[in-house]
Amino acid sequence: MITKNDVSKVYDTVLSIPGMSEMVKIDLRISRRNVLVLSQLIEQGILLDKEEASLLGSISEEVFSELKNVSLECLQKAGLVELNQKLVNLRESCK
Repeated sequence: MITKNDVSKVYDTVLSIPGMSEMVKIDLRISRRNVLVLSQLIEQGILLDKEEASLLGSISEEVFSELKNVSLECLQKAGLVELNQKLVNLRESCK
């Protein structure tokens, strides 16, 4: 039977494979709607409690910071930074 520790080791091994830290260029064309959704998914993923036996539990804070920057860059390119901030403020006001 596979344990959470085993799964964690597998994720750690995959993330340590040579070349996994190399930068890649991705030509991505997505709708503004999907940019907003992607940004929200990244933010929610960063805020979740990280279970050890998950991919999110195996990555460092540096990786989360890089993903947050990717999210912000996508919002900037789509011209949605201000709208996204207003949506975040709206969501937070409901708590």
